[in-house]
Amino acid sequence: MKNVKISNLPLLFVFVQACLAQADYAPYFYDNDPYSNNGNLAMFSLSEDTPVGTQIYRLNGTDPEGQEVRFGLSFDQGSKEYFRVDPKSGNITLVEKLDREEQDSVDVNISITDGRSEVVERVTIFVMDANDEKPEFQNMPAIIDVLETTESGKSIYKVEAVDRDTGSGGSVTYHLQTPQSSLFAIDINSGVLRIKSGQTLDYEKTKTHFVTIVAKDGGGNLNGNEQFMSSTATLTVNVIDAQDTPPFFIGTPYFGYVYEISVPGSEIFTVSAEDGDVGNPNPVSYSFDEGDDGVFGINETSGCISLLVAPIYLKREIFNIKVRASEVSGEDKQMDYGVATVVIRVVDLNNNPPTFYGENGPQNMFELTMYEHPPEGEILRGLKITVNDSDKLLAVEIDTPERFSATADIVIHLLDTNDNAPKFSSDYYIARIPENSPGGSNVVSVTAVDPDSGPWGEVKYSIYGSGADLFLIQPISGIIYTQPWASLDAEVRSKYNFYVKAEDAEGKYSLAEVFVTVLDLNDHPPAFNDNFLEKTMVIGAPVKIQAVDDDAEVPNNVIEYAIMKAEPDNNIFDIDADTGEIKLKSYIKSLAIIQNITKKRDCSWSLVVQARDRGQPSFSTTAVVKIDITEATQLKGGPLGSFLLLNRNNPLQIIGMLISIICFMVIVTVIISTATFLRNKKSNRILPNRRVRRRPRKQHFWNFKSPFKSSETPRENFTVQEEQPEPEVVVENVNYNNNINNVVRHWPPPPCAPSLPPPPPTYVPGERHWTIPTVSAAVAPRPKKRPVIDRTDTVNKALVSELKMRLEQKKMATP
Repeated sequence: MKNVKISNLPLLFVFVQACLAQADYAPYFYDNDPYSNNGNLAMFSLSEDTPVGTQIYRLNGTDPEGQEVRFGLSFDQGSKEYFRVDPKSGNITLVEKLDREEQDSVDVNISITDGRSEVVERVTIFVMDANDEKPEFQNMPAIIDVLETTESGKSIYKVEAVDRDTGSGGSVTYHLQTPQSSLFAIDINSGVLRIKSGQTLDYEKTKTHFVTIVAKDGGGNLNGNEQFMSSTATLTVNVIDAQDTPPFFIGTPYFGYVYEISVPGSEIFTVSAEDGDVGNPNPVSYSFDEGDDGVFGINETSGCISLLVAPIYLKREIFNIKVRASEVSGEDKQMDYGVATVVIRVVDLNNNPPTFYGENGPQNMFELTMYEHPPEGEILRGLKITVNDSDKLLAVEIDTPERFSATADIVIHLLDTNDNAPKFSSDYYIARIPENSPGGSNVVSVTAVDPDSGPWGEVKYSIYGSGADLFLIQPISGIIYTQPWASLDAEVRSKYNFYVKAEDAEGKYSLAEVFVTVLDLNDHPPAFNDNFLEKTMVIGAPVKIQAVDDDAEVPNNVIEYAIMKAEPDNNIFDIDADTGEIKLKSYIKSLAIIQNITKKRDCSWSLVVQARDRGQPSFSTTAVVKIDITEATQLKGGPLGSFLLLNRNNPLQIIGMLISIICFMVIVTVIISTATFLRNKKSNRILPNRRVRRRPRKQHFWNFKSPFKSSETPRENFTVQEEQPEPEVVVENVNYNNNINNVVRHWPPPPCAPSLPPPPPTYVPGERHWTIPTVSAAVAPRPKKRPVIDRTDTVNKALVSELKMRLEQKKMATP
């Protein structure tokens, strides 16, 4: 008889093992740095002034099996959907206008799928501020009453404005719209309005003041440009009158002339004065204080000065007469008074050129001090003349035939104003500092220049912001250094940014941003989870170890692996320096080879493995790895045994495999039974009614050993015991429709497997080989040659033969 291999169960195991080998790994996003514009949106931020329709980001990821991936983006129910993603390219587009003052961050669920597995991550997109909000006054416009006797420098009102922006765009400073000519001053930071130092209110001059206040933010970016936002409001100041002002003369300075033809009693000049308290004025009385020499008189009510003597009796050419204007109370009691000078010149002949007079008499040089940048058309205070030439003033007589003339020089001294803010040499500064730098180490130096003079040109520096806690700045030099107690650690935080402020004496300022990167140093050695590791290695499959380096950057956290020592033999294992995978040398394909090398039956190894980083200097750590080596055989070397050994810590996977095998066997049995039934039905054969007389013979049984019970050798699994030659069976025909009286039948034995296993497949490095389980059976002769059976039909035909054999035995056993 021919050898027949019963291989249905081994083929089933191979089929299941192949299905399990096809693992599906989930796709994943690329985790790029926060400043990248593609990846998984980690730490991504977006300015609120980004135009709708802008492509802001590109989701990027991959699938380990190389499958095409698609991307998705969703929002929480009820949330406003600000973005849309293209599922193929991953491009994210802004579809709704952002407003940081309404919502400063947007939570988004992003997903990536390869069609079978989907990964969903929840990320937060931070909405960055743009300078799009004006300061808003909280208590303006307003009307206040202030007594005119209020002291200089005293606070009279506090202005308050709020800007909803952040950073420099949210800081508010206060200014007066016309600070040079105002009686008031405002604190640039607090908004406290005061009467300017050295100034007082005067009801008699101005009853009401309209103070225009400007609230200005610190500036910031808007649509790509530097933008400063401001608001104005008006404060109305009503001055309350008090009796505190003496009379004042109108039309000064006063000049009068006495001519040769003048007669006693002639009117020379009339002075005019009013009470300074215009709210409730008192009458004014005029008198001489000095300088009249008894030759002039004055009307105490009208202020008219007249000549008392003939011109010939005048002893001087010029008289400087002091005239007093005194308030008179209701009781005719004199109170406050004012004094003015009347210059009276005695004119006899036209023999003198015109003369310029100043406050102290004749002069040919006039000096004037004024602030720079005066508005066009502003009157030059202190000069009661009209000026057509800023360098020279020409005075010409027009009523005399001599036409004398005189010239005077006018010198104008310009005063500086604080019309410039400090300006940094750069909008931002980038610094790098090693993480082991001690406290007080210099980081970077910033520089700002203010072109104004005096205190307005002196710059002081300060820093602020969430990243400024570990840093200080020298207010004068602008040198930024770390806090004395600061300890930098790149593994904890490697990026800092904050703002530096340059400010002059009046609070005008500008900002720059400082970016500090903490440079990583190789200060952490690699570390294993445990210094002693236990692994089980199946021949043909590697085991993996892993160490972790806590350094923040490459190459400090890049680890290389090496085997330092292996016992009992050093020439058995290789290790992947990058991944830490330990595998046997390529020529070791069985336990027998290992035992031949070591001359020991024990296949347990102790390896000393080193993990070394690539930093400078380099650090290393070692661990002892105990490896037990076994073969991938059935229980003791087969695929099922390998599977059970590899998954001994995962019972659910073993149970799932067994259920799959049972289901497959049930399906195959149903298919075979159905096919047999249909074939018999189609042939419609009438079986004879026979009475079988069977000679006594030795009973033989089929011995199917369980594949789940261990045997001494792999060959003894699934063994069919050898059959003795079949005895002749005498069949008595009791069916009269048959012509055959005596039938002698020889029952064929069931199919048998070859006695030796097939040769092992050729080993290809990098491939995982599955061991094909084999069965052993005895060989029995057959009466005639059977047709060759394909491998694909072996399972079905073997089961059919077994079913037919059992059916015939049942019939023969029936009396």
